[in-house]
Amino acid sequence: HLQLVASGGGLVQTGGSLTLSCAFSGDSLDYYAIAWFRQAPGKEREGVSAISRNSGSTRYADSAKGRFTISRDNAKRMAYLQINSLEPEDTAVYYCATGRMDYGVLPDFNYDNWDTWGQGTQVTVSS
Repeated sequence: HLQLVASGGGLVQTGGSLTLSCAFSGDSLDYYAIAWFRQAPGKEREGVSAISRNSGSTRYADSAKGRFTISRDNAKRMAYLQINSLEPEDTAVYYCATGRMDYGVLPDFNYDNWDTWGQGTQVTVSS
């Protein structure tokens, strides 16, 4: 049974950068696509980025394009989300999630596609 632990959040000034990490245990990461979601206060959880099993495909929400970079290291059982040029609007709890996928498949951010979630890490951007 796959388990996820997200880390790397914190308090950052506008314009700063952060790299979030997600550590996996309990199963090989080779069979899973990975996504990052975020939930701001009073808002619904939204997908920001996703990556396929072999890193061949990535997906970014419009709000993440150009500033967010998703990556993974299957051997280390880790995934990362680098966020540059942070804005106050990026303040949220960030979650990593996985879904078991066929090779090369990268689904959208529909919750039904992502069945295992980490506990979240808080990112706060001060203006």
